Amino acid sequence: MADHKIYRMSFAKVYPMYVAKAEKKGRTKEEVDQIIHWLTGYSQRELEDQLAKQTDFEGFFNEAPRLNPSRELIKGVVCGVRVEEIEEPLMQEIRYLDKLIDELAKGKKMEKILRS
Repeated sequence: MADHKIYRMSFAKVYPMYVAKAEKKGRTKEEVDQIIHWLTGYSQRELEDQLAKQTDFEGFFNEAPRLNPSRELIKGVVCGVRVEEIEEPLMQEIRYLDKLIDELAKGKKMEKILRS
């Protein structure tokens, strides 16, 4: 596995950017959290603990209680790359989250975002 800079970046540093992106488009922090819960299996308390611990992205995804099997239904382009074609598992998890936040900011309904 390649050692990308983002793997060592604190999830807590990026999280406010996810929230700001959503709020700028009229969505909420609660919706961002709902996406994270769906993708990773973290409860709200567990998410808050990860943020407080300043866990890096690698640890955040490695410690996720239950990665949602439906995440493999996430398709599309993030940063010019198709998420379904990313070969590095950790990078793919990060890009899945990015894609879901993008969909939220673009106004998609939560049922579609969460692949219900």
